[in-house]
Amino acid sequence: MTTYTASLDSFKAILLLSATPPLAGSYLGGRISAPYVGAAGPSTSRPYILPLDRRRAGRRCTCVGFLSRGRSMEALKRSVLASDLGAGGEVCRSRPPLRARSEEELLSYVRKEVENGRLSSDIAHGLEELYHNYRNAVVQSGLQEADEIIHSNMTVAFDRILMDIENPFIFGAHHKAIREPFDYYMFGQNYIRPLLDFKKSYIGNISLFSEIEQHLLQGHNIILFSNHQTEADPAVIALLLERTNPQIAESMVFVAGDRVVTDPLCKPFSMGRNLLCVYSKKHLFDDPELVDLKKKANTRSLKELAALFKSGSQIIWIAPSGGRDRPDPETGEWFPAPFDASSLDNMRRLAEHSGVPGHFYPLALLCYGVMPPPAQVAKEIGEQRKLSHHGVGLSISKEINFNEVTAHCESKDEVKGAFSMALYNAVTEQYNILKSAIYELQGLNASDSKVSLSQP
Repeated sequence: MTTYTASLDSFKAILLLSATPPLAGSYLGGRISAPYVGAAGPSTSRPYILPLDRRRAGRRCTCVGFLSRGRSMEALKRSVLASDLGAGGEVCRSRPPLRARSEEELLSYVRKEVENGRLSSDIAHGLEELYHNYRNAVVQSGLQEADEIIHSNMTVAFDRILMDIENPFIFGAHHKAIREPFDYYMFGQNYIRPLLDFKKSYIGNISLFSEIEQHLLQGHNIILFSNHQTEADPAVIALLLERTNPQIAESMVFVAGDRVVTDPLCKPFSMGRNLLCVYSKKHLFDDPELVDLKKKANTRSLKELAALFKSGSQIIWIAPSGGRDRPDPETGEWFPAPFDASSLDNMRRLAEHSGVPGHFYPLALLCYGVMPPPAQVAKEIGEQRKLSHHGVGLSISKEINFNEVTAHCESKDEVKGAFSMALYNAVTEQYNILKSAIYELQGLNASDSKVSLSQP
């Protein structure tokens, strides 16, 4: 459950990145499937049940320490300087895996952690609130195994969250999804899966994802310019594509904001995604003492992104709005937040400077019903998670040709504006189709000449 937001204002130094060596790894390196592990052992027939604990091994134990009643300035600085400390380190476990036989036993364990001084009351309250909201949402789904799903998934989620609070994981500028010995990717997938009403979910222009796969196989790069609605966006995208385009779902790299590496309830879910961690301009100046460190961290992330583009066969997701969509305060209507033209232009120039062919696609997401964000952007870490079982939508339209949409422009500002508007308009057009299909109950009949809907 991660907020995937970022501003790319720091892309001014694009020309300085040309000497950055390429990173190893590419689109073809992702795993397609993984066994589900339940109380009775491995299984591939229980897609809603999270894998129970598999001890992590082979990664350095960092034991950096954590103040359970509040993070010190040094702890915050360690988060900012994450890539200097090494992202591959294993987090020690000084207690056995959490095993609870009932809801009462699971919540009682959390309360005892507070009594023993190992957990802050604020985080404990957030965990209990998350449990009840998740339980209500899964019950709403009508799944026959709802009780088992709730208990199994929340036990694993609590275990991973508490383990990270005890010994925080350190994210690097470029974080690669942790798939073994504990599969954090499937952890996130199976946790979010029962929240989606697949019978009322839609995908627009599914065939274009096969086109994208061909580009990736040719060594080209793909940049998805998307609106951003919930902390669960990466899981929603992956769940809608896992049957038709699993390699795209698992290899996608998300440009992610600073909440990824700081919110205790988010971090274990983030550990299962490929991330480029960038401090959003919305939060860059929250703490004056950390501004310089955040800027340096952004520079490291940009170098990593430049190296990824040079290596080729990369698919990058970014929300040029720099944050999640919010409803209109007067009408309550949801709509994609405006794109930042400078961020879009900087990403385009960075991709073109790599020397590898790149393709720009507009991507629309409609999934706020599953996990809507707070009405206002807050500086503080830790937000209320309201969950629901709901239909969701994903749509992609044909790639935007930069030269075509900017041919009439005479100034650099006009070029930026035209490119940004072309992408934003394509996203909003698709978003409106998804809205008609899901919220206006038109279903597949909402399709038009530009968006052909299908169901996952």
